[in-house]
Amino acid sequence: MTNRTHREVRLAARPQGPVTDDLFEIVTVPVPEPGPGQVLVRNTLMGVAAVMRTQMDETSEVPLPGFGLGEPLYGPAVGEVVTANGTGLVPGDLVQHKSGWREYAVLDAAAAQRLDPGLLPDPAGYLSQGPTAWMGVVRGAEVRPGDTVFVTGAAGGVGSLAGQIARLRGATRIIGSTGSPEKADRLRAELGYDAVVIRGAGPVEEQLRAAAPEGIDALFDNVGGEQLQAAIAVAVRGARFALVGALAGQLAGAGPRTTEIDTLAVISRGITLRGVALYDHRDLIPEWLTQFGRGLRDGTLTFPHTRLRGIEQAPRALRELIGGRHLGAVLVEL
Repeated sequence: MTNRTHREVRLAARPQGPVTDDLFEIVTVPVPEPGPGQVLVRNTLMGVAAVMRTQMDETSEVPLPGFGLGEPLYGPAVGEVVTANGTGLVPGDLVQHKSGWREYAVLDAAAAQRLDPGLLPDPAGYLSQGPTAWMGVVRGAEVRPGDTVFVTGAAGGVGSLAGQIARLRGATRIIGSTGSPEKADRLRAELGYDAVVIRGAGPVEEQLRAAAPEGIDALFDNVGGEQLQAAIAVAVRGARFALVGALAGQLAGAGPRTTEIDTLAVISRGITLRGVALYDHRDLIPEWLTQFGRGLRDGTLTFPHTRLRGIEQAPRALRELIGGRHLGAVLVEL
């Protein structure tokens, strides 16, 4: 690898508002050389996530390290081992790791997880946010047969899978929320949602009551804010809420970053609000991958995603993801 170069994306400035391309710098640097116990990986796919906007800030409340100014960003990636120095990996192995936003990565062997190339029909599936969706439906909201389920942020990488998983768990009515009539149509036509609440098309609570006249049994919440408030208002007694994301606060800019909760309604109707994060439920990942592979092959699950080609498209991928331009996950093919 001596004298070879590759490209990586660095954080050039802290955002003061929306994500713009000038916040990033794409630089050409030498391909790194692995040391003892390390592997060199040629990245083939990387994913972006809304939480990365928060990680770009100087300080944030998310339980993830922030991005360093002038340093490469990082995030989930899949690649092929090129060199493995004294590790259990061999050249050609497919691995997953967290050093995306670059074309080559040097990793300690423990940071590179060997993948079974036959488990999923497409390696891109390893970059889905399905583990989070599975966790929120199965352990967070404990979705049961016959439930009416509300999934906020239903068109995102997590929500687009959460609704499908809720159906697999026996939910009989699934309601999503999204930001445009076009996405609402796709959620109904392509992902089996029974009804969709459209942000900005009138009070969320009124729309949700119309969609769930008998109330909701479970909530998978990616958003918070008005949508969480509406879900509490419409919840039946004993409803179970999984709080998985807080996009309304993360992307609020100068607006309010917290959500007022009707605690009397929560208490009087015995509503359970459970915050869940994947780092506490990593034992579910193998279970999800087995289910995902089976579902993709038999047609009971789909993986909605968009692929952009070339590392130079990574800033655009994050910008368009946060802007809600795409349905499902957004990946970059390197």
